[in-house]
Amino acid sequence: MRGDSLPISAIICTHNREQYLGAAIDSLLAQDYPEFEIVVVDNASSDGTRAVVEARQPHPRLHYCYEPVTGLSVARNTGAKQARGELLAYLDDDAEASPGWLTALHAGFAANEKLAIAGGKVTLLWPPGVTGPPPWLSPGLAGNLGAYDLGDHDRLITNPNLTPRGLNYGIRREFWQQIGGFDPNLGRVGKNLLSNEELLVTEMALKRGWQVAYLPAALVAHNVAPERLAKSWFLKRGWWQGVSECYREQLAGRAGWRQFGRGGERIARGLYKSLKNLHDPATRFDNLVYAYGQIGYLRAVLMVILSPTKPHS
Repeated sequence: MRGDSLPISAIICTHNREQYLGAAIDSLLAQDYPEFEIVVVDNASSDGTRAVVEARQPHPRLHYCYEPVTGLSVARNTGAKQARGELLAYLDDDAEASPGWLTALHAGFAANEKLAIAGGKVTLLWPPGVTGPPPWLSPGLAGNLGAYDLGDHDRLITNPNLTPRGLNYGIRREFWQQIGGFDPNLGRVGKNLLSNEELLVTEMALKRGWQVAYLPAALVAHNVAPERLAKSWFLKRGWWQGVSECYREQLAGRAGWRQFGRGGERIARGLYKSLKNLHDPATRFDNLVYAYGQIGYLRAVLMVILSPTKPHS
């Protein structure tokens, strides 16, 4: 941590997203919060990421660091170590924060000393020429694109499945240090879609007596890349969600042969609901993705059992 502490640090972890990164940084430079810093963690990018940041320097708020080890959780931990803030506010490299984003996050944490994690509403920015979701995309699957809306009022979250999106995510440094940072066994690495790191952190917070909150005023918009409007992307995302769930259970001490029963039951349930809703393309595809994801889950379970010391082999 550099020098004297600040109330809040905004952190962007980025990997080969030069086409979106500039807008993300600019949205932070336009924040109405009076005193903060911006830390951009370049996670082994091979495109023009560094040039995008340098074009906006030497702005006094903006700092750049390079992390050669790929992995979102690794990059997030690097950002936290570089940052001076007591509150760490993570914004994805393809998202754009509303002007009051940091103000809303800081207000939520300042009002509740037991608050460990908070995040706000996320809307979607569709690609040029696209006016809205395709007919086969359910509201549930839209969450895979980053959409997150629990209403217009602040609320505490007690169900880890409702945890704030990592693209719009505040965490208290004290708690981050308490848990040893984000677990590098979860979170995206390169082009894989491994996830669930925020869900695991929420579980840890609740077990330790901390609180987690949804703060709708901390509004962020997330760009939907054109390739993410293909059904194949959602199937791939569902597969990695299943893999992520397997590893989360392993880290939580719930791994073992019983996972085969859970995965098999979920496949059957997903296929049944998909066939039951043939007339509804969105619900049908949602359940098909769910069932397909359980195949990824079962494969990961088998790999973990065969190689328990290598969870990602």
